[in-house]
Amino acid sequence: MKTAYYREFSQNLHLDMEYKIYGHAGKPVLVFPSQDGRFFDYENNGMIAAAEPFIEAGRIQMFCCDSNDINSWSSTSWNNRRRIECQEEYFHYICDELCPRIFELNAADNGVKAYGILATGCSMGASHALNFLLRRPDLFSGCIALSGAYNARFFFPNYFDDLVFANSPVDYIDGMPNDHPLVNDYRDRDIILCCGRGAWEHPMQEDAKRMSELFGYKNIPAWVDFWGDDVAHDWPWWRKQLPYYLNFIC
Repeated sequence: MKTAYYREFSQNLHLDMEYKIYGHAGKPVLVFPSQDGRFFDYENNGMIAAAEPFIEAGRIQMFCCDSNDINSWSSTSWNNRRRIECQEEYFHYICDELCPRIFELNAADNGVKAYGILATGCSMGASHALNFLLRRPDLFSGCIALSGAYNARFFFPNYFDDLVFANSPVDYIDGMPNDHPLVNDYRDRDIILCCGRGAWEHPMQEDAKRMSELFGYKNIPAWVDFWGDDVAHDWPWWRKQLPYYLNFIC
């Protein structure tokens, strides 16, 4: 398998950020790590191996990035405004810095610029994947979000402002008019949310159910899928889910 490693300075985060590419061609897939994770966690937990048939066949090219959760969602600082500003800085790093690099590097291998980037991730990575797709459907063609939480109040239980709202899909989709231009964009994107019904899948189950309701109200054809009572919030199940859903859209 062809791989490449990059370490590049982020103007938005004011630090070096690392990412690794797997594959020689295909649809670009941006992988967000789970909470506080690093770019190498996806590979270390067997997810690259799970997707290997798609990578080797040139159907996808995976870009695994670093997180900034330790300064935002996971931070125990009393300064909640600064916490959510750190999330916005990460948002702009991904959209304004990393995504252009993904398009550039992927086009160099494919010979043509991709239509959009597929976002994916597990747990907190899934939260990012859906949020980034919904906020920037001009950059992202879809998402495969596995066991994500989509209500920012889970991380900010006693604080809510404009930036928390902007990163809370259950809130901003609920408040979005049915004729909003972004709703039409969503109807043309591949949106897949998956959640198990087993151990450690709360509040992810509730959030996925709420997102399913909101998508239904707005006639957005998202696929919100619930697996069985034995399906836990853990890597062995995500290794099964990822290739299952990739086969439908890649």
